[in-house]
Amino acid sequence: MLSTLSAEPMDRRGFLAAAGRGLGLAALTSATVASLLEDVHAAARSVAHLSPEEAAMNEDFWFEIQKAFTVTRGITNLNNGGVSPSPRIVTEAFVRYTWQQEDATAYTMWQILEPQVETIRSGLARLFGCDPEEIAITRNASESLEIVQMGMDLKSGDEILSTTQDYPRMLTTFRQREQREGLQLKLVKVPLAPASIDQITDAVERGITSKTRLILISHMINITGQITPVKAICDLARAKGIDVIVDGAHSFAHFDFKHSDLHCDYFGTSLHKWLFAPKGTGMLYVRKDKIGKIWPLMAADKKQKTDIRKFEEIGTHSAAMHLAIGEAILFHEGIGGKRKEARLRYLSRYWMNRLKDLPNVRFNTSFDSNQSCGIANVEIVGTDPVELAAYLMNRHKLFTVPIVHEEFRGLRITPNVYTTLSELDRFCEVMETVAKKGLPQ
Repeated sequence: MLSTLSAEPMDRRGFLAAAGRGLGLAALTSATVASLLEDVHAAARSVAHLSPEEAAMNEDFWFEIQKAFTVTRGITNLNNGGVSPSPRIVTEAFVRYTWQQEDATAYTMWQILEPQVETIRSGLARLFGCDPEEIAITRNASESLEIVQMGMDLKSGDEILSTTQDYPRMLTTFRQREQREGLQLKLVKVPLAPASIDQITDAVERGITSKTRLILISHMINITGQITPVKAICDLARAKGIDVIVDGAHSFAHFDFKHSDLHCDYFGTSLHKWLFAPKGTGMLYVRKDKIGKIWPLMAADKKQKTDIRKFEEIGTHSAAMHLAIGEAILFHEGIGGKRKEARLRYLSRYWMNRLKDLPNVRFNTSFDSNQSCGIANVEIVGTDPVELAAYLMNRHKLFTVPIVHEEFRGLRITPNVYTTLSELDRFCEVMETVAKKGLPQ
């Protein structure tokens, strides 16, 4: 099982042997995949003696990781938060499984490949630190979260608490229930780049009333990169008999944590963001004693009432993308979760520190390591972020995301492990010029 893999690299023979056992399928029949696994392991072994923070600055190691991706260098992609490219090892696996399921498809896909998804379930459970029977494999974070949002029994007058910075689709989901069932959605404001993360807990606590039945909170706010105090909020809510749904779309496989660090009842994430799995893969965690209380989005048989797999009843779907999650897990663990977190934070601080003292530059993201990692939001005061993003892309092929929110505006910048320092230097050079001279007319 994938649970035999360690979070940090092992010796080469042990690593490859565990990979073969863990996937329980023809993972290493491809010479390319085997070679790529060895390359990642060899690179990791070269920095095994370093702390994650020291390894984050070792450009020789990260050059080897950069080579694992087949991305263009004609465009500098600083929007990895939307969806990330997969390393070649994942793409190779996805293609291999796709071809395999084309042979006697109804038999191969349902009798041979689909049952092997149980190994992937175990691997994801191991990463999250929970029972495999609490993990459902979905298509994305939105589906994962909506399963719980729409499947929970609530009655007219019940209050749901969230924040003004939570993901719009998730707020829209609750607004639909408001319209249909008379529920009440209440939103609180959380501070930008707070001096203390406790300010977020305090804002949520002030929003709780005697009618509050459910809280939705993002683990990492997608538009600023703000990490929220999920455990404190969950402990506060549980003491009051309130369930908590955690939107982990940007936190899972981005920075290192387990379920025990959160204590949440429900957690949904996309795997095609920071785990680098195939597009259209996600994960839902439901605490075991809560499974029977949540209705699936698509109908499941009554006998599945307490089975986590009832949330996967979506009809015919490809097994290939699910199985290739296994290679994404191998790649993630080959790098090492703590090492990856340190590198993403190092990349963000690299460009943030270079721009922070420029005139007219304002950050909507905290520099505190406990409050942010690889995502940050920056504004050049007086410059329209939509126009700035268009200029960066059209003139300099720097792909960023403009954020225009009622409470702030700026560019969301999300580098990745394949991003080079020279690419960030080029981004900073252009931003420096705009900050001093404005956008060209």
